[in-house]
Amino acid sequence: MSVVTIREATAGDDGAVGELLVAAFVEQYARKLPEVVVTERRKQDLRRVAEKRAVAKVWVAVRGAAVVGTVALWPPGAPGSEAWVEGACDLRHLAVAASARGQGVAQALLDEAEATARQLGAPVVCLHVRRGAEGVRRLYEARGYRREARGDLDARPEVFLEAFALPLR
Repeated sequence: MSVVTIREATAGDDGAVGELLVAAFVEQYARKLPEVVVTERRKQDLRRVAEKRAVAKVWVAVRGAAVVGTVALWPPGAPGSEAWVEGACDLRHLAVAASARGQGVAQALLDEAEATARQLGAPVVCLHVRRGAEGVRRLYEARGYRREARGDLDARPEVFLEAFALPLR
């Protein structure tokens, strides 16, 4: 296992990040939630990394020349934020390549995003987890995120997203 570096994503990373997000979401949902269909529209949304970087901070985990992980953080009040708490940051799109799972990449990415939220003075980090994604839920709960049903996003029949928040103060 070689060293992983966490840094802000650049335009040169957009293609790799987009494909990592599609692979991670499609692969994980297909294996763990077979009833979930990731539409072409959703794949296109995941690949719009430049649009995300325009309003959010996006980080990559890099091993050698390969992007092996990513996460994004919408600052308080940023366009497109799904945070339901005033002044909160919105965490999204955590993904780790299959070859790098279980090696602390997700933890390092979350450390960076949460530290940035603290620097921005946010009282809380908000995020959403697809209902039924128990492994993802456990990852966040182990870091101190707690369920907050008031922030749920119900877009059924396509998706139901359960809300979680990490108090920073």
